[in-house]
Amino acid sequence: MQSVKILVVDDEELIRSSIKQYLEKEGHEVLTEGTGEDGLKTYRAELPDMVFLDLHMPGINGMEVLEAIKKINKDTVVIIITAHGAVETAVSAIKLGAFDFIEKPFEFSRLSILIKKALETVDLKKEVNFLRGEQHQKYRFESIICESEIMKNIISLAKKIAESDANTVLIQGESGTGKTLISRAIHYHSARASKPFVEITCTALPETLVESELFGYEKGAFTDAKSAKKGLFELADGGTVYLDEIGDMKPSTQAKFLKVIEEKVFMRIGSLKETSVDVRIIATTNRNLREEVMKGNFREDLYYRLNVIPMEFPALRNRKEDILPTAMYFLETMRKECRRNITGISKDVQGLFLKYNWPGNIRELKNVIERVFILGIEGQLLPEHLPLEIAGVGREAPVLGSVHDHDEFRFPISDDGISIEEVEKEFIIQALRMTAENQTKAAKLLGLSRDALRYRMQKFKLL
Repeated sequence: MQSVKILVVDDEELIRSSIKQYLEKEGHEVLTEGTGEDGLKTYRAELPDMVFLDLHMPGINGMEVLEAIKKINKDTVVIIITAHGAVETAVSAIKLGAFDFIEKPFEFSRLSILIKKALETVDLKKEVNFLRGEQHQKYRFESIICESEIMKNIISLAKKIAESDANTVLIQGESGTGKTLISRAIHYHSARASKPFVEITCTALPETLVESELFGYEKGAFTDAKSAKKGLFELADGGTVYLDEIGDMKPSTQAKFLKVIEEKVFMRIGSLKETSVDVRIIATTNRNLREEVMKGNFREDLYYRLNVIPMEFPALRNRKEDILPTAMYFLETMRKECRRNITGISKDVQGLFLKYNWPGNIRELKNVIERVFILGIEGQLLPEHLPLEIAGVGREAPVLGSVHDHDEFRFPISDDGISIEEVEKEFIIQALRMTAENQTKAAKLLGLSRDALRYRMQKFKLL
């Protein structure tokens, strides 16, 4: 067991000296005081890791000392020493922040057990606080690149939402624009930051498991329910529920969401009583929900319930001022992680980045930079290091063959010219044939992200 500094505050000299003697043998540094007033003075001067505190003392009683300690440092472990039969008072102290209590007369071995438990809790709290601090640092608003005016306005709105009591936020925008990043930033800058951020991918929710996953179930609710289970909404209580791509949610599932979003209540499977939760809902979608409502694909009542505070997240091509700073950010991040000597982005590549449409948005830009590091390129990033669709006609196109042979594949250019889109479509068809319709492999062959390939497949009606 690690050695800690412990303060014992008790008006009985025998109790103080006995605890001091035992704990010093255990290797701890022990301070003792006989009154609440002196105990507080010593606490402020020494800031011990742990306090054993008697509740019934003349002058300032233990409850008052406990409250004062928690105001100075809420994480200090306070263990109450109480007389036999005064358990109710000790329980009240625990509600005020005490870790546990021990009744007189007590066995000294019980002190060691309490200290061990307390230290484990303290270590766990430190680890949780560290991880939360890391998350807060990772998802700072200041880390989001926003040179463009449109992004500055988005960040300003997101900060206001984080500080507000808004319970429902809808973020619309194309895939890969950063909707998840801004959602996490809102959570970690809000009063809910110490509570969970629970992510629910709407497209991955099987209809048969929706209720059990979201709302949980009671023991015996069905054959395999050996014990009760909390659902995702209950686990997120006090925090944020992030509904990713809610526009893809099936109509039957939409109905189940509506009540919990409206009233923040639900029933576990097999339960007869409602459970209430306090959660902020952040829903994102790459679809135009208003259009989906008009088509009959999305419930109108759910749309209006979600659309309390709407945010439109801009595509990367509509905020060109952010393209190069974002590329440099990814390059610097990858350079530190991979320890590669890529010195920068050439002027030619900068020009190509600004001309390119970025259908996959920030995710595609990140993939392009990662690809450079995977290929082991050194020096400046040059046009020949880029995927075909970005490098454009200035780079010789790769030759693709059929699955069974490798005959040269080229388009003759007549006096009437040829459509680049025809070439692009044919390359995609060839890549899909070569990979037996495996989109991931076809995307890799073409130097595209899978999202970028699917975007083109949709554009050319190949899906």
